[in-house]
Amino acid sequence: MASIAQVHAARLPDGTEVVAKVVRPGIEARIRRDLELLDALARLARRYHPEGERIRPNEVVTEFKRVIIDELDMQREGANASLLRRNFEGSEDLYIPKIHWSHTADRVLVMERVGGVPVRDIDELKRLGVDLERLATRGIRVFYTQVFRDNLFHADMHPGNIRIDVSDPADASYIALDFGIVASLAPKDLYYIGENFLAIFNRDYRRVAELHVEAGWVPADTRIDEMEAAARTVCEPSFTRPLEEVSFGQMVINLFQVARRFKLTIQPQLIMLQKTLLNIEGMGRELYPKINIWEVAKPELESIFRERYGFAKTARKVGRELPSWLARSPDIPNMVHEALRLAARGQIKARIDSSDLNQINQQMQRHNRRVPGAILSAGLLISGSMLAAFDVGPWLQTHSLPAIGAFIAAAVIGWRTLDRRA
Repeated sequence: MASIAQVHAARLPDGTEVVAKVVRPGIEARIRRDLELLDALARLARRYHPEGERIRPNEVVTEFKRVIIDELDMQREGANASLLRRNFEGSEDLYIPKIHWSHTADRVLVMERVGGVPVRDIDELKRLGVDLERLATRGIRVFYTQVFRDNLFHADMHPGNIRIDVSDPADASYIALDFGIVASLAPKDLYYIGENFLAIFNRDYRRVAELHVEAGWVPADTRIDEMEAAARTVCEPSFTRPLEEVSFGQMVINLFQVARRFKLTIQPQLIMLQKTLLNIEGMGRELYPKINIWEVAKPELESIFRERYGFAKTARKVGRELPSWLARSPDIPNMVHEALRLAARGQIKARIDSSDLNQINQQMQRHNRRVPGAILSAGLLISGSMLAAFDVGPWLQTHSLPAIGAFIAAAVIGWRTLDRRA
């Protein structure tokens, strides 16, 4: 939080104690310069990497840019906090501080000042007699509730952003801070990632393979039996170990890595979810090393899915949509008849725009111009940038990149020369 904004304790005229978060002067220009560098690296990787279209570096960088730029908008952060606060109104698990909108603007956020013990201060929590097993379990439950019930989750839940309310040590709860990175998923992604989680929990590896195909993450012609075997190879060894030693988040990431040989298309929108899952598991194990993530997460997710996709919820959705369906229904017979008439005459044609043909031609030319050295260099550059990028604080603090800039400039000049000669 301190890398993008400065945080100060303050007091309102009526005596209310608050915290003011102020965006650092000039930070946006520095961030945008570094993001331009990431953009250049992504373009190089997409152009020269043999699997550039599949790993989608441009989309990954675009997703990261969106997250970072949004972090600079204090109005947006305040809105994120308000919505999370409403979702957990009256909750015994998580408390979200109140936003003081009268003093909040684009570059200044003023919110309620809260106490609590930093979650990383395990010794102090033990000294106060906090039930750490209960607290760790509660944290896992909060994550699954945010993601799968509300489809809005705090995506920066590292220990520095979490405090513990110890007013009742036997029933301690969480206080969340810093709402600059709050994420949600498209309904389709939310459904398929949840179904994947449940299939892994149930060791149903065929279902895992089928879901990857249904979601469009791997090509439709992927052999289900081969992918099922690959999923089993990744997941099954974990069940030979005590479940408290198994990282579910790491298993999910390993599964996606193995699926690359089935031409898995990178899903940038799931990156924040994977990162947050690892953070939550790590925090839970720091609090209570023997926590069984599976034992906590599986029933929680099953319960949420029964509610979210069960008959009652589906019936209510159908009821809401029914008037719209009825309003459009008189046009359907004519549309069907017209489509059948055109098909019978052979007048339904597939059309490819000239822009599409040009794009295909350009892609073929790019493939023909690939150079092995360029592939290796671009791959190393983009990999290093991605690793650095997702550790946001250090990345911003080391924004001065003259040496890297000179190297990339030389690389770009060399590649352009090769491009012209090709």
